[in-house]
Amino acid sequence: MNFKEMIMKIFDQNRQIALCAAGTTVALLGLGVVYKYMRQEKKLTRVGVVTQLLVHPMKSGKVVSVETAECLRMGLKYGELRDRHWLVITEDGHMVTGRQQPRLVLVSLSCEGGQLCLNGPQMEELRVPLHQTSNAVVDCRVFSIDVQGRDCGDDVSDWLTRYLESDKTVRLVHFEPHLKAQRPSEKDPLFPKDEKVAYPDAAPIMLMSEASVRDLNSRLDSDVTVFQFRPSIVVSDCEAFTEDTWDHIQIGQVEMKRVVGCGRCLFTTVDPETGVITRKEPLNTLKNYRLTDPNQKTAPILGQYYTVKKTGVLHVGEPVYTITY
Repeated sequence: MNFKEMIMKIFDQNRQIALCAAGTTVALLGLGVVYKYMRQEKKLTRVGVVTQLLVHPMKSGKVVSVETAECLRMGLKYGELRDRHWLVITEDGHMVTGRQQPRLVLVSLSCEGGQLCLNGPQMEELRVPLHQTSNAVVDCRVFSIDVQGRDCGDDVSDWLTRYLESDKTVRLVHFEPHLKAQRPSEKDPLFPKDEKVAYPDAAPIMLMSEASVRDLNSRLDSDVTVFQFRPSIVVSDCEAFTEDTWDHIQIGQVEMKRVVGCGRCLFTTVDPETGVITRKEPLNTLKNYRLTDPNQKTAPILGQYYTVKKTGVLHVGEPVYTITY
């Protein structure tokens, strides 16, 4: 090897080393940027405090107020009770709610010692086995979305039909994890495509503030309570309608993302204490000043729908934080 060839070989080797070093430097800088991004600090801002946790086991049925509840991807859970996991249907599978049968709001559903318990005004308590795996799985519909449920049996059907004084038989179904669930994105594309719920109108969680209800009451002749609006989580220590701006929140270890405002309907005119429907207030008043979300078109907004991004346990008295980065 002559002197010129030796010089060229040394140059080539150094060039390869330099290129490797440059590539390594670029890679490390890239990793540094990614690490810095991933390490962005989460900023929590206290915006309120949880004052009520409300579970509605049967869609349109009586509320169960609890001090603590699991917050799962498909909504609140308290013992065997899961939010809106029971549904009254017609024999051909169409849902029956307080819009058609307002006295449903007076029916309480509970679970004790492996039994499903139903109670209602002027009715004897009914107890049947909670899990009846030999009963049929029924195809049913919540608004326009197909879903399934396990039939709760003839005794429950007879009890509900008598209570509602219905000329048509109604039945009760129970959602089980392996059955077909609703996908809210089929009705509203704002929801994530992988989101699933049992029998709620839309989302697993609906949150609203006491201040928003107080603001509404200041415009009404007769006060209404938060129970008229059937939220999952009630918050105080904040201004009216500030929940409209809480896009990403944390309560304890639970994290939730806001999807869309809760558009209100005729069901808000059912008194939860009497089961009487007026078809007027507070809906008419809400329409005067809460047509604030174009995604809900002609429905006034009161409360916000959330999806659960990180599950955990909620407690009354916990602070509510907004999350920003």
